[in-house]
Amino acid sequence: MVYKLGGAWTATWEQIEEALGTQRFEECGPTQERSAGWVPPRGEEHGPLVESVGGQYLLRLMVESKAVPASVVKRKADERAQQIEATTGRKPGKKEIRDLREEAKQALLPVAFTKRGATWVWIDLQARRFVVDAGSQNRVDEILSLLVKVLDGFAVQEVHTATSATAAMSEWLSSQEPPAGFSIDRECELKATDASKAAIRYAHHPLDIEEIRQHIAEGKLPTKLAMTWDERVSFVLTESMQLRKLQFQDGVFEKTSQEKEDSFDADAAISTGEISRLLPGLLEALGGEIELVAAVETPLPAAAAPTAQPDTEDAPF
Repeated sequence: MVYKLGGAWTATWEQIEEALGTQRFEECGPTQERSAGWVPPRGEEHGPLVESVGGQYLLRLMVESKAVPASVVKRKADERAQQIEATTGRKPGKKEIRDLREEAKQALLPVAFTKRGATWVWIDLQARRFVVDAGSQNRVDEILSLLVKVLDGFAVQEVHTATSATAAMSEWLSSQEPPAGFSIDRECELKATDASKAAIRYAHHPLDIEEIRQHIAEGKLPTKLAMTWDERVSFVLTESMQLRKLQFQDGVFEKTSQEKEDSFDADAAISTGEISRLLPGLLEALGGEIELVAAVETPLPAAAAPTAQPDTEDAPF
């Protein structure tokens, strides 16, 4: 998910490192359900929380959560309620039942299994971009909220283009003429705009067929379209201009023996370099960026805590 850095905000490596140090990740306590904080991007214990590679800043947010099944909490609370009724002859009321369930959850948290998920964040000060390697708006909101608390003046704007992603994808599929530098791959999703919300998905299927043109003519709109840029980076573009399933093609990550010894720097430089070239091409294909009068520089409002995703050891982005 790609945003613009707001206003004239800028910061040095030292300033960001110091700020994130106040939000360093700590494991959940015995009765703590969730913990979020920054971890060293290289995975080195006590390493820096900000990595600068080729002038690009990379951060990594770690989220740990404990899951206590609601069915187990309910069963424990019901057992306790039955004990109270059996010994006192009094049936617990609704408020007491809620309290019993909270007590049961607190008792179970110390023995609950934990799961962790990490999210990469990329700050490109030169291009004024803020990129989060996540498809969840909740996770983006959480990251922005954390950064706003510790980075003075930090703000972002959504990226707006002259042509919406939906309108552009409709044109590309109807005409079978992708924008310069891009090719259409073999996956897309079309959805009806009426109350039926009927959806048709194509996977591993050629998209240059009359059937798709007919669906678009009948009012179904593309919500996802798989594309490849410059035969180097494949992705699925969504109606909200997210880039999902991003993959680098064979040959992009060929490294020298020296680069292999320090794969983090090489992977980070290649990843951010390729995406830095892809994004301007995609924005141009969508008619270029525009400034909305009503656009306000703001961190998106904090949302409910997201569910942590399984951690991975993939290269940045």
